[in-house]
Amino acid sequence: MNSKSKLLAPELVNAERPIWAFSKKIFCEGMRDGVPIALGYFAVSFSLGIAARRAGFTPFQGFLVSLLNNASAGEYAAFAIIMANATYLEVAVITLIANARYLLMSCALAQRFAPGTPFWHRLVIGYDVTDELFGITIARPGSLNPYYTYGAILLAAPAWAIGTALGIIAGNLLPLRAVSALSVALYGMFLAIIIPPARKSRVVAALVAISFALSFLCNYLPGISALSEGTRTILLTVLISGTAAVLFPVNPDEQEAEHDA
Repeated sequence: MNSKSKLLAPELVNAERPIWAFSKKIFCEGMRDGVPIALGYFAVSFSLGIAARRAGFTPFQGFLVSLLNNASAGEYAAFAIIMANATYLEVAVITLIANARYLLMSCALAQRFAPGTPFWHRLVIGYDVTDELFGITIARPGSLNPYYTYGAILLAAPAWAIGTALGIIAGNLLPLRAVSALSVALYGMFLAIIIPPARKSRVVAALVAISFALSFLCNYLPGISALSEGTRTILLTVLISGTAAVLFPVNPDEQEAEHDA
């Protein structure tokens, strides 16, 4: 140890780097995993832009809407009721209902932050909690380094907003079926998220199959089918995850050992 190190307090010399500190490697990993999400978002938001044009939005307005509200179901619902001359209150309520499932995702992510993580990191990540970004973030082992999610958001959010603007510009020039076909990439991303953990755990695989079956049945069950898609997703998430937590609790020590392996 040199003379300069001796002058420093031991806790500063041996202090570990905080989990939430900036890491170029982790940030680049987030950008890498965000590439397919950005491509899928661009395709889906392009068709969303066509709906936005029918609602009377300009390309710049559509860009801002998608940049500030990165949610396909919520935006589709908002555009639909705007075309029906709904009030601002009705637009706000339907957007809240359609996007309510993100409250559960945000709560789950909040449990993954390491103690001492600055609060502003939670606010920034909360800006863009989507199904796909949540999936790749929650699948990472250990505590959450926010810069991984920042890397993915850096590509995904602009792609969603730009796709909406270009969709408005294109308008009805392209056949709707051709535009809708581009959204197939989004389903591929979902499969990439759920297949790896399902292959490692039979419990997870069974829960995925059950969630598919129940989600399909909810489209036809009396009463439940009348609920919005977002509300049904929340109810199924709470029911399935709550039941699994009671019947198949996860041992924290075993989970930590698995992550370290």
